[in-house]
Amino acid sequence: MRKAFMGVRLKRLREERGLTQVALARALELSPSYLNQIEKNQRPLTVPILLKINSVFGVDVQLFSEDEEARLIADLKDVLADPGLGEHVALTEIREIAANMPAVGRAIVALQARSRQASERADAMASRFGLSAEEIEPATLMPYEKVRDYFYAHHNYIAELDEAAEALFDKAQLVIGDVATGLREYLRSEHGVDIVIVPATDTLSPQRRFNRARRTLELSANLNPGQQAFEMATQLAFLDIGDTLDRLAKDAADDSDETFRLARIGLANHFAGALVMPYTPFLEAAEALRYDIDLLGQRFGVGFETVCHRLSTLQRSESRGVPFFFVRVDRAGNISKRQSATDFHFSRVGGSCPLWNVYEAFSTPGRILTQLAQMPDGRTYLWVARTVSRGHGGFGAPVKTFAIGLGCDLSHANRLVYAKGLNLANSGVAVPIGVGCKVCERPNCPQRAFPPIGGRTAVDENERRFTPYPVA
Repeated sequence: MRKAFMGVRLKRLREERGLTQVALARALELSPSYLNQIEKNQRPLTVPILLKINSVFGVDVQLFSEDEEARLIADLKDVLADPGLGEHVALTEIREIAANMPAVGRAIVALQARSRQASERADAMASRFGLSAEEIEPATLMPYEKVRDYFYAHHNYIAELDEAAEALFDKAQLVIGDVATGLREYLRSEHGVDIVIVPATDTLSPQRRFNRARRTLELSANLNPGQQAFEMATQLAFLDIGDTLDRLAKDAADDSDETFRLARIGLANHFAGALVMPYTPFLEAAEALRYDIDLLGQRFGVGFETVCHRLSTLQRSESRGVPFFFVRVDRAGNISKRQSATDFHFSRVGGSCPLWNVYEAFSTPGRILTQLAQMPDGRTYLWVARTVSRGHGGFGAPVKTFAIGLGCDLSHANRLVYAKGLNLANSGVAVPIGVGCKVCERPNCPQRAFPPIGGRTAVDENERRFTPYPVA
């Protein structure tokens, strides 16, 4: 395992707390000379020292995580691949920024995101109204993008909501696998709200509607018990912990009313998932069942996608589950959900990799596919993918079909039932995938859709190769 040399981060923590090297060394029970060597990256941060930092300062050791560093490296590679910068930044330099100046790295990524969004909005508006891009005032991130980035920044885990949901599960004496019955009674006794099941007439019929005046919560008859429980739990979040939702949503809103309201919904949904699948029982079941998604769905009475989403949130500091990356994509390759508890990264430039098994899932509906996939940096992941479909009504009514992907680093793969039959020790069996064609550095991929940004394509009229856009 690579040693963790993170002296700059430790020095920054020390300076933020207003401590001298001598004072910090005394607090960590180290000699001043040893601490000085750590801050100069002459010695690594060991696990005992990290744990001591956590106990003394209450700092999450995730601050010093190699996963965090790898995640930032991937983001910086994406940003600095832009040929418009006029600079070729070597991977060595990127690693140096991520390891020693992570705040600078995050600022670079944030600035690029603002610039990219402004450019995309300007181009879209110019195309729509026949104007030049210069005539369009650049816009900030769209509200849903701000909310998405808020959850991404929090590793898809909001501790306050998760703990509140677990406490309410016990208070309401809910039963795993039949949460709907208990929630129905709790809503009636604590909030005077009655549940009304309403037949769905068309695709515009809401799945959940709260009538505040009548104190009724209308649920669509199309919802199964697990979905009904989730909708009841979502509404309960607004009723039971509205002040908490308001406070957390303000962190994501950036003074935007629409973003604030979307954030409240996202946070309420987060609470609902934690209430239907309370953290400790769910994590214990996941470990006991080796993260078998179908068996977890049967035990907790919820669907495949809901289980996968919940698995991506098990990052409580004192009892972490497998750190998963969760995505939901459609047939056109649009990623409508992207939640990460780990550092796996796909580019926001030019789409995702066509060799990824999430897209193959559409050719075998309802069947679980597994894949060992290796990124260009050598990191290998185990991916599980399957399609899910949802209808709304009877014959002829539209059906939504998505592919759900759940992945984790190879180091955790042996904890999953899906590793059965896979040769985890042989990296040669992994499918080589990339972060998206425009920023993928693989030179000989036959599935490449675009030439790589910043690379020069070999153009020879006397030669044709099997690999499209060969790199010079």
